[in-house]
Amino acid sequence: MNQAKQKKGILFIISAPSGTGKTTLVKSLIERDPALQVSISHTTRPRRPDETEDVAYHFIDEAGFEQMVADNIFLEHAKVFNRHYGTSRHWVDEHLSQGIDVVLEIDWQGAQQVRQAMTKTVSIFILPPSFQTLEQRLRNRGENEQTVKLRMQDAENELKHYGEYDYLVVNGDFHIALEEIGLIIRAMRHQYALQNSHFDYFAEQLLKQAANIK
Repeated sequence: MNQAKQKKGILFIISAPSGTGKTTLVKSLIERDPALQVSISHTTRPRRPDETEDVAYHFIDEAGFEQMVADNIFLEHAKVFNRHYGTSRHWVDEHLSQGIDVVLEIDWQGAQQVRQAMTKTVSIFILPPSFQTLEQRLRNRGENEQTVKLRMQDAENELKHYGEYDYLVVNGDFHIALEEIGLIIRAMRHQYALQNSHFDYFAEQLLKQAANIK
C-alpha cells in the first residue's frame, strides 16, 4: 500500500526539577531511538570544559541573545539561575516537517510558552522519588552549599507546575523511568489526534481498495 503521506514529527516537552535525572534520561532516550532528536538550546551560560559548541548548547553572549529575542527567533526562552536559554523556532519547525520527533528539555516557563505557541505537543514531567533524594543527588554533584540551596528552591517552584503536564514519571529507578518515558513516546506516535492527516490518508486508501474489490 502506498503510504506517501508521512507522519509529522511530534514535539515532546520534558521538564523536571534540577537533580531529577532529566538530562541523563533524555540522552539515553536519544541513544535508543534514532527517530528522536533533542533540540540544542541557545544559552548565555559559560561553556564548561567538557562541553562542545553546538553539541551541548549554542553559546552566545547577552547582546546576541537579546537580539534573537527581538527578532522573534525563539519558540520559547527563559531565564534560569541568571542565565538565558532559548529554543530556535525554525529548527523545531524544520525537523517536525521532516517527520522527526523532537524533544525539548526545558523548564515550566518554557513549556508554558511552547503550549501557547503550538497546539499539538506532548509534555512529560519527571518527579524525584522524594525531596530528600533530590537534595542528596544535588549534593553528590559536588555543588557548594549556596548553589544547592538555590537549586532546591528552584526545584520546589518547578514541582508546583507538575499538574500542567500530560504525563508524570517518577525517576526512582532509572531503567524503569527510561522505559516508561519510551513507552509514552511510542504510544503517542500512534495517537490519531496527533497523526490524523497520516491515518486519514491511510484509511482513505484502504476504503478505495475495498470499493475496487466490490
